[in-house]
Amino acid sequence: MNSRKDPSYGFVIDNRSCIGCHACTVACKTEHSDPVGINKTWVQYLEKGVHPKAERSFHVMRCNHCANAPCVEICPTASLSVRKDAIVDFDPARCIGCKACMQACPYDAIDIHPETGTATKCNYCSHRVDAGREPACAVVCPTGAIVTGDLSNPESRIARLVAGEPTMVRKPEKGTLPKIHYIEGHVEALDPLASHRPQRTLWGERQTDGTDDRTDIPAEPARGAPTRSYDIQQRHALSWGWKVSAYLWTKSVAAGVVMVPALLLPFERRSLIDGALDSAWLLALIFMAITGALLVGDLKKPERFLWVLLRPQWSSWLVRGAYGITVYNGILLLGILLKSSVSSWPGLIILILGGIFGTFVAAYSGWLFGQAKGRDFWQSALSPLHLTLQAFVAGAATLWLLDPSGLGELKGWLLIFLILETPFVLLDVHGRHSTEAARRAAKSILVGHRGRLYWLGALGLGRLIPILWIVFLDSDKGLAAVPALLALLGIAVWEHLWVEAPQRLPLA
Repeated sequence: MNSRKDPSYGFVIDNRSCIGCHACTVACKTEHSDPVGINKTWVQYLEKGVHPKAERSFHVMRCNHCANAPCVEICPTASLSVRKDAIVDFDPARCIGCKACMQACPYDAIDIHPETGTATKCNYCSHRVDAGREPACAVVCPTGAIVTGDLSNPESRIARLVAGEPTMVRKPEKGTLPKIHYIEGHVEALDPLASHRPQRTLWGERQTDGTDDRTDIPAEPARGAPTRSYDIQQRHALSWGWKVSAYLWTKSVAAGVVMVPALLLPFERRSLIDGALDSAWLLALIFMAITGALLVGDLKKPERFLWVLLRPQWSSWLVRGAYGITVYNGILLLGILLKSSVSSWPGLIILILGGIFGTFVAAYSGWLFGQAKGRDFWQSALSPLHLTLQAFVAGAATLWLLDPSGLGELKGWLLIFLILETPFVLLDVHGRHSTEAARRAAKSILVGHRGRLYWLGALGLGRLIPILWIVFLDSDKGLAAVPALLALLGIAVWEHLWVEAPQRLPLA
């Protein structure tokens, strides 16, 4: 528990007093000299009901300064941190622009500054707090609807309000312990999936954004249904795009081509293993180089990419993965330089190490995406195992594709891996989901253009046809390229769907 020397600052938004004047938004932008398009504080209008019971309410949105902040946990360079006074602060000088914090925040409260390329968010005007002053938004509020103070001090006004009034917070099920409490808040405003955001409003027709998904066009809401009639653009949708999807694919190949020979060790297939390793070490290193280029290219501050290793924040799976990749690259270089058969002790040890670290490189992204608490669809505990099996599919398909005659026996292993991996895809999409956001993301994969990609690409061409081809057709006569290429295509299509679909849902 915090002492009086270590306060726990938070907000109370009293909706009984808020008039929706946007003074807080203007004060925030002025205080921090934010350009157009950056909204650390914004006001949302919610309308619901029909005359004579129609109503409009205003909800001030911003960073919740969570006690259990997922953005701090996932940040690889500690540019986000929790101060002693419980303010979640941000240091742009350490930010690499990886956008992981934007995926981790369930409240869509973090943005990328267009001028600096670093993340930006409400920091409770920490510079003013350090000078003994209130945040700018609270000072300018004409009705006193924004209350700030020390939640840990029972004598403070804010603590008395929280203790004496029925309040609510945004998405308490996330376990983030947000420190913005709303008096007479509305669930439909605090949960974006519980209300509708129309294309045309009283103020004109808004621009489309990433959450206006042409795949999942909502039905026209009933008259009087909860409607967010004034809101900011959802600019943060699809902050992880094709480069992230491609990195998952190239990483599967890079890890899998070494994992497959390592898996064959207990079966004493030395000639098959040595044949695979003739190209596996170099091939893995090439695909790891492509993976690294994709990761660096996706950063908003690519010149700072080494800070993940040099300024690590060890709770982030971005950091753990980066160190695992570095070790794996070193093992690949040793494999290339030594060119030792697995019949020798050096060759055997290097292959075992390559199999172990290759498995880690394949699997760690499952835990990384699990730290993205804003995306419920990525929260499956089975994701690391799925990515591991996916790497085995990619490795077997790639090696067989490169040498169909010499490594033809790998087609049987590819068949086994496909049979084991396919149920994980089906479970992700068709299984039971614990939240409405995860259910909607899965449903969006089944309809529209994503539905075609899923049924025809990820499942049909990418999994079912390769399985049937290997079982019923002769793939030894120059046709090995067909099932192998289709299996690799299926992985690429699935990664695209898996990364994109949950990002189409609004978080605020």
